[in-house]
Amino acid sequence: MKRAFYIVFIAILVTSCSDYQKMLKSESTAEKFKFATDLYEEGKYAKAYRLFEQILPAYRGKPQAEKLTFMHANCSYELKDYYISSYHFDKFVDIYPSSEKAEEAAFLAAKGYYHNSPIFTKEQKETVEAIEKLQLFINLYPTSGYVADANKLINELDFKLEKKAFEIAKQYNLITDYKASIKSFNNFLLEFPGTSLREDAMFYRFDSAYKLAALSIDRLKEGRVSDAVSYFNSLNKAYPESKYLDEATIMKEELLNGNSTIVQK
Repeated sequence: MKRAFYIVFIAILVTSCSDYQKMLKSESTAEKFKFATDLYEEGKYAKAYRLFEQILPAYRGKPQAEKLTFMHANCSYELKDYYISSYHFDKFVDIYPSSEKAEEAAFLAAKGYYHNSPIFTKEQKETVEAIEKLQLFINLYPTSGYVADANKLINELDFKLEKKAFEIAKQYNLITDYKASIKSFNNFLLEFPGTSLREDAMFYRFDSAYKLAALSIDRLKEGRVSDAVSYFNSLNKAYPESKYLDEATIMKEELLNGNSTIVQK
């Protein structure tokens, strides 16, 4: 029984592949359109895309072109070829701005840029571009049902930029470039005032200032201790129950009492 099932399954598969190969060679654009649309609706995007590519030029300017152009772009999206899909969706919106699919196409174009955003440790050019595209979508379609999703994606991308900037500032601390770390954390707090990493940034800024003061020569120590204490006070005021407060308080007292013990690496 099982063997009979496999035989039938293989026969259907071979027939299906044979039909597809025949359709690739067919001269009938109408038949290809219907066959490719069926494949598309079945979720067979790679095969549908190949047929759509063949017949797109023949349908330019015709009533079917709008539907065909959207399906063609969406095949790329479903196949995770986001650079190509965003290009085609943008083109769709330009050609068919009044289409009932224009809003969806504009959102998917912007979402394609989101998918191309790399991990935070890499260059973030694509992340910035994705934020701009998603914000543009929101501006163009402020009442769209996709706005909530677009805002969620923007928040994810914003955090990626925050994480990138935070880790750069923290890295300066780790390599003992405390001046650069303090400057970077100051810039970070100005650029991302609502960041969820604010408490961490304020502590590591103080930590860098503490270490810089502790390692300073006598003529620079007083001013740097004062700076470090001001950073501690800022942390204490903003987060009176901070998870860092006990450690930071001990560090501040060490500076004021002149008994901090930091060894320069």
